[in-house]
Amino acid sequence: MKRIILFLGIFGCSVTALGARDLGQWENADPAIRQWYQSLMQPDAPSASCCGEADAYWADEIHVRDGKTYVRITDDRPDEPLGRPHVKNGTEIEIPHYKLKWDQSNPTGHGVVFMNRNGHVFCYVQPGGV
Repeated sequence: MKRIILFLGIFGCSVTALGARDLGQWENADPAIRQWYQSLMQPDAPSASCCGEADAYWADEIHVRDGKTYVRITDDRPDEPLGRPHVKNGTEIEIPHYKLKWDQSNPTGHGVVFMNRNGHVFCYVQPGGV
């Protein structure tokens, strides 16, 4: 029984780590923007990446309701070249307070939410910043 629990724990961590992906689709992107994406670390896990452009969606609308932060997807870029699943514009995403990233500037001109295919939020970076 202990082996099964250990296996499930290790498997669960592996699956979470595999959610982030960079499929090489950003080789022609502005090097400064690409470097910014690659340098972002999760606010609640500073040694873990926020992921890359393949996990990024513009989310320019941000609001607080009942003490919780929400963003609305506003990304009109095509999904296929970015290698990401489609998330419909207008979709509202709850951002846990520990996933709000306020310590780094954002050169994209957009709020950016990073999330995996299952909707797990890695980070939200406000537009502009420090």
